[in-house]
Amino acid sequence: MAAGRVARTGLNGLFAVYKPPGVASLRVRDTVETLLLKELNSLEQPAVQQQVRFLPTTVEGNAGKELTLTVTQLPVLAAHPLVRGPEFTHLKIGAGHRLDTKSSGVFVLGVGHGNKLLTDMYNAHLTRVYTVRGLFGKATDDFSDTGRLIEKTTFDHVTRDKLERILAVIQGTNHKALLMHSNIDLKTQEAYELAVEGLIRPMEKTPPLITAIRCLQFAPPEFQLEIQCLHETQQYLRKIVHEIGLELKSTAVCTQVRRIRDGFFTLDSALLRTHWNLQNIRNSIQDSKTKVKVELQRSLGHQPRSGKRHTDMDQVAEIKLHSTEGTSASDLTQKMRTTS
Repeated sequence: MAAGRVARTGLNGLFAVYKPPGVASLRVRDTVETLLLKELNSLEQPAVQQQVRFLPTTVEGNAGKELTLTVTQLPVLAAHPLVRGPEFTHLKIGAGHRLDTKSSGVFVLGVGHGNKLLTDMYNAHLTRVYTVRGLFGKATDDFSDTGRLIEKTTFDHVTRDKLERILAVIQGTNHKALLMHSNIDLKTQEAYELAVEGLIRPMEKTPPLITAIRCLQFAPPEFQLEIQCLHETQQYLRKIVHEIGLELKSTAVCTQVRRIRDGFFTLDSALLRTHWNLQNIRNSIQDSKTKVKVELQRSLGHQPRSGKRHTDMDQVAEIKLHSTEGTSASDLTQKMRTTS
């Protein structure tokens, strides 16, 4: 068997790459596919098939030159690489939960039967973790620092204690929403066991849910948050920063969204651009195979399999932005005030 076909058999599973900011997710996927195809086609190719042909030749005979047929082998030109083109022209590479162009971080891809595992990841409703940087004192039309400036405000009155109180309200209200969407009776033994294992999750697609949020750095006007969430888009996270600024009687824009974990893939397992090659990707698939199997069985074992076909995770949400915005920070604060 040719080296290319042997190498191709190892490309079945999930792996993660690091998507840099300023590049579309689909372009990253296409770049990975192009690099893999180029390397596969550069490996040893199968020998060109030979065919038997009877070619006329002249030989010296008693009566002079005589015409005879000679048996010879010639290559099958239709199977020659210069005629048929490269052996590998397409790899089925699927994309997990996308990152928009401005964002960076862990981006999961599936190749071969890994596309089915992407479906399982979608149905498992795994959490993702982001680090989000913000800047007080400005408001823009798209909640990012590169948007059109709408307003400037003061922020001298903002303290870390005030910020963390807002974050606590957001987390508390989202936790109630998570329990509601999980459809679990909290008085049962099952609910207790799921809570201990950290497996209380929605049974289906829901609005964005924040399962944990905390402040990592606070050095006004800059601050950094760590957000663990479900069913989010990066634009939703930028809007959260904007809403937090309003709740603190100021304004804020998001300067960076970076995904540091997607399900069971972390920054440590994400391949950098210089490592997007056949050997590293095969190694990454092999290294994560056992963990992927165990974690998916653990997560899906508590949920009915939906059987839904996988689609790019936030494709629909990007089209309908309002469906990804969920409950704003101001709404969450108001709800907490009315229930207290």
